[in-house]
Amino acid sequence: MAAPVRYRIKPSRPTAHVFEVSLTLDNPDPAGQELRLPNWIPGSYMIRDYARNIIGIRAESDGLDVPLDKLDKSRWRAAPVTRPLTIVAEIYAFDESVRGAHLDTTHAFFNGVCVFLEPVGQGDEPVEVEIEAPDKPWGRHWRVATSMERKGGGQPYSFGTYVASSYDELIDHPVEIGELCIGEFNVRGIPHAIAIRGRQSADMARLCHDLERLCDTHMAMLPPPADLDRYVFLLHTPANGYGGLEHGWSSSMVTSRNSLPQKRDDGEVRDEYRNLLGLISHEYFHLWNVKRMKPAAFRPYELQAERHTRLLWVFEGITSYYDDLTLLRSGLIDVRSYLELVGQTMTRVRRGSGRLKQSVAESSFDAWTKFYKQDANSGNAIVSYYGKGALIAMALDLKLRDETDGAVTLDTVMAACWERFGETGVGLEEHEFEAVAAEIAGFSLEDFFENAVRGTGELPLDALLKRHGIRVSYRAASGRSDKGGKPADKEPDVWFGATLNTSGGRAIVGAVGNDSPAEHAGLQPGDELLAIDGLKVSPARFDEQLRRYRVRDKAELTIFRGDELFQLPLVFTPAPLDTVYLELLGEPDEDARRKRLAFLNA
Repeated sequence: MAAPVRYRIKPSRPTAHVFEVSLTLDNPDPAGQELRLPNWIPGSYMIRDYARNIIGIRAESDGLDVPLDKLDKSRWRAAPVTRPLTIVAEIYAFDESVRGAHLDTTHAFFNGVCVFLEPVGQGDEPVEVEIEAPDKPWGRHWRVATSMERKGGGQPYSFGTYVASSYDELIDHPVEIGELCIGEFNVRGIPHAIAIRGRQSADMARLCHDLERLCDTHMAMLPPPADLDRYVFLLHTPANGYGGLEHGWSSSMVTSRNSLPQKRDDGEVRDEYRNLLGLISHEYFHLWNVKRMKPAAFRPYELQAERHTRLLWVFEGITSYYDDLTLLRSGLIDVRSYLELVGQTMTRVRRGSGRLKQSVAESSFDAWTKFYKQDANSGNAIVSYYGKGALIAMALDLKLRDETDGAVTLDTVMAACWERFGETGVGLEEHEFEAVAAEIAGFSLEDFFENAVRGTGELPLDALLKRHGIRVSYRAASGRSDKGGKPADKEPDVWFGATLNTSGGRAIVGAVGNDSPAEHAGLQPGDELLAIDGLKVSPARFDEQLRRYRVRDKAELTIFRGDELFQLPLVFTPAPLDTVYLELLGEPDEDARRKRLAFLNA
């Protein structure tokens, strides 16, 4: 029997990047059916106004046109009808991000929020989706990858009819269509797959082997969700790119093709592959932390307007702590590699003076207008609830272990939260994570959370890590490509204080650091830096050009601001110690070392 809510989507004009999407309702609202398209997508906290991509929309019933009134930017109402109602929309799809929809002659990708109108009042009804192939000559070898359930079984990865229990579930199944490279594996009896789009030559056997270990390690900490009966990783591999978005039974990711494992690697985990594994680990941990255990503000999601919470540091920051830690616990990387990643996270946080002005609670609340709408001054004004949130999670984990002699850990707290809020579907109120942590710990954590979450001071990580056999060291950056995490052979004596972006061989000023020589000289974002002391600036060699200067040296900058030429005097100051690396301390015996490093293992 057909579902009362039925969609059909077809890549109708790949060369024009247009999907044709229809929605048929057997029982439209007799007072006039209202329809709406979401304005944002869960997991990405910014109003995106997906309805702007609708280039044509009409309604019909029994072959006759039905008047359709637009109510606001993303809502419509069809005139009352007594027979089934069909809405047909043409949707422009040229957003290659994991948050959008994209169609061309090589593939089709869409998130449901971009293409499927919600019939207001019928969002809880079962849904069918007919995914159609494009007209020839396009799509001859295309396959369909999605975590959505295929109706009646049928050929996997093929066009046809798919089903979802509701509208909310429907839009939680992104779909990738194209010439896909697919690998499959099982984790604790649950089918998993990875579908890769893009020209690449990955060692698929190794990738699936590593992902099985990674996912199994996550499930060793938190039990598989009761409704998890399959999982699909959707991965796009262009020349460059990085990012991901979590879903209930899948994730969408983009990373450079160079990050994939190759047979020639001979088991080595290159930095690029480590980054990919970290991305996959992050999105997979969201199965628990935000997709099922989520803030009360997101139960239910209201996708027409912003939904504020101060808890994104819990859902993204703690996830960011466990993503790399799980690489270590699964044996995919060693301790040295893990400490390098922690040092890089500490470096990213330390290099932004915004950490001294904005708390992670404020950063979470203002994600809609600040974190997701960054500009050249963002590093001076905001802090990342991902990066600092991960460091807060580490500090909390170490503090719990110290105070309870290892009896209580962050793992313990997350397991308790999962039992109370994940398995029950009860939303996490703003104060409840802190309350659960204190209850499980058996002592007050009020001062810790007040300082770490609502304060802007430095975290006590140096002392906490030292007690666990790890020394934190600070140095100056060795150049613009220095991400931290390891000692450096060459470090500059002076600080310039502005980032340079390359545009057509020109050096364009990006961010300018607060209280930096560049700021004091009057340099501003968008300036074109032509010369320093009369010598042409080369973006590729700018770090070398700075090495001839010493502290208190003066220099003259030549810039274009718009079409006007200016000379700016600059005085160099000492390079800040904003780059972090971690090292293992020597231990008197192996037992002491194992105990101090216990937090690195499950």
